[in-house]
Amino acid sequence: MSLLEVIALTVEDARAAQEGGADRIEVVADMAADGLTPDPDLVAAIRADTSVPMRVMLRANAGFRTTGAELDRLRRAAAGLADAGADGFVLGFLDSSGHVDAGATGKLAADTDPLPWTFHRALDHAADPAQAWGVVRAFGGRLDTVLTAGSSRGVDAGVDVLVRRAAEDPAAAEMIMAGGGLRRKHVAVLAAAGVTAFHVGTAVRPDGDWDAPVDPVLVREWRTLVAAAAG
Repeated sequence: MSLLEVIALTVEDARAAQEGGADRIEVVADMAADGLTPDPDLVAAIRADTSVPMRVMLRANAGFRTTGAELDRLRRAAAGLADAGADGFVLGFLDSSGHVDAGATGKLAADTDPLPWTFHRALDHAADPAQAWGVVRAFGGRLDTVLTAGSSRGVDAGVDVLVRRAAEDPAAAEMIMAGGGLRRKHVAVLAAAGVTAFHVGTAVRPDGDWDAPVDPVLVREWRTLVAAAAG
């Protein structure tokens, strides 16, 4: 079964994603910072207006590191966001050496239980992405998705890495959600390797502009493409 996840910044984005047939949305704030934790009021408004499954970002700054104070705030925020209607979360941290911060990530993931979660593109920015991939896979539990482009420079640069990871391990292929500059040309290549989950943001907005709302027609085109490629 294929999955198309669409980034939503507003209620209107979420409504358009649902209208276009998106399987899931990722709700974030401030894409200038690559996506931060949104206000619980937005999450509640989206849940009141739509029924599409919704994962919510847990991230306090534009980087991939976190402080103890930030982590405490995010741990408290997780409960409020779940109460507001989140079906799952998106999170993940690196330490000062660029390795996966398993301690911070594990603590926050534990606070989201029993909801599922996605490890986001911090993986692509790790000092050793291959080593980081192994650490992320070891989290287990309710981790069911890894959002990755295969490279910090996006899917264009990382598609071969994604194909190799997926082809080497069918279980890994089931966890990979390709995203980060994903283009239509990438979908068939990744699907042939076993990837079935895809994540889009500007690709479903007119002219690729974050200031433009999600277009349900573009979402529907992507949904059809993903379904056909994944079979």
